[in-house]
Order: sequence, then structure tokens, then C-alpha cells
Amino acid sequence: MPDAPAPRPALDPIRLADVPAPLRVEVVEATGSTNALVAERARAGEPAGLVVVTEHQTAGRGRLDRVWETPARVALTFSVLLRPDAPPQAWPWLPLLTGYAVQSALADRVPEVSLKWPNDVLVEDRKIAGILVERIETPAGPAAVVGVGINVNQEPEELPIAAATSLRVELGETFDRTDLLIQVLGSLHALEPLLAQPSALRPAYADVCSTLGRQVDVHLPGGEVVRGEALDLDASGALVLSTGQGTLTVSAGDIVHVRPTG
Repeated sequence: MPDAPAPRPALDPIRLADVPAPLRVEVVEATGSTNALVAERARAGEPAGLVVVTEHQTAGRGRLDRVWETPARVALTFSVLLRPDAPPQAWPWLPLLTGYAVQSALADRVPEVSLKWPNDVLVEDRKIAGILVERIETPAGPAAVVGVGINVNQEPEELPIAAATSLRVELGETFDRTDLLIQVLGSLHALEPLLAQPSALRPAYADVCSTLGRQVDVHLPGGEVVRGEALDLDASGALVLSTGQGTLTVSAGDIVHVRPTG
């Protein structure tokens, strides 16, 4: 007989009430996009700290407007409203900071977890989490909606792409999503002050970024593809490449790690 499917309990709102202030978590059963819900609340005047997490996200959005649906009660899909007290030049670091916070929260479970610039979270070269940060204008000033999707208890056939993975696939265990969400939010809350200290965030991020030192293909917004070696991050968090034509600084683009030949 086939093995019985692993239980898929709901998130526990009572335990989620223990996240550090000003964070406050609201659980919704299903939604198209948690980012859209939080953006709407932000424009209506919601203060920083709102977290909306859904049991079933039906139209999640990633970079380049990629859309996917996650099975119910297997992943963590949530968005956080931030109103950063940081100078404008620090805002480009926010996606990198979020990726670093997620990586830090997962590292005690999966030591091989790393970051692909700017904010994909990988186990080796398999994607376990993605992040989409959107800046929006509100009557109270600019705000950031930080969307995070973490593959937690998906089986291989439930993953969105072949190059994805989940905590269950990697470790053969079923994880308590409530505990994991509390840990990730705690990591983000503790690390958020680094946004105003890019000189401290930069080396911390670089230390766990598997893109640096690799040959990469950069798919630029205009459609051009550039290959080069990822050398460093500049002061704004942009990726510095060495190409056949010299040095190129990339602030936006889709990165593909090139596998070594042989």
C-alpha cells in the first residue's frame, strides 16, 4: 500500500500572536496575492508591521511578473509591510536584506542554503525561496511590501519548476510552518536595522551569496544576455561583473548560474 500523505495542519494564529512588535500577523485562507492585499492596506494608511500570510496563494507573483499557484497548506507565502527609516540610497538593499534574513532563518536546518543575487534562496542550485519587494506610494509616504514564498512541505511533484526544492524534499521531514514563520519574521525584524548600515550588510550578504565568484548569464531588462564572472557588490547592492569587454555593473536582471564544464 502507498504511504499515507503527511498531515498538513493549518497555521496557528494563537502562536503567531507572539511575533515581536510592531509585527502583527493576519492569516487568510486563500488569496491571489498577499502582496496585493498588503499594498491595498498600506495605501489605506496601515502602519508598518502588518503581515498577511495565506494558506493558499492562487496567483503569486515573482520577478518579471511570473505567476504561480502553490498547493494549500504546504508553503509559507506571506507579505510584510515596512516603512523603512533609511535614506533613499539604502532602499535598493531591501530585497537583499530580506533574502539574507530568510537565509539566516533556514541555515540551522539546511547548512548548504545560500543566496543567488539579488534575493533567491537556494540549496545548492535549487530554489527553495523567492522574494518580491515592491515600493509603493501612500499618503503617509513611501512604503515597502516585502513578499516571501518558502517551499516547506511540498513533495517533488508539487514544486513549481524542476529546479526548485523544499525543506521536505531536502530533509525528508514535515515541518511546522507556524514555527518557521515565527523564526523568519524574527530574523527579518532583528536584521532590519542593517538597512541603514549598508557597510555592515554588504559583507554579511556577500559571505552567503553563491553568485559571487561564479560565471553567470545576466538577462537584462531589455532582453540582452551578458555572460561574465560575478566579482562583487557595489555600495548600492548592484552586482559587478567582469566580462570580455571590461567591467559591468548590473542593478536589475535575471541571473542564471552557469555550470562549470567538465
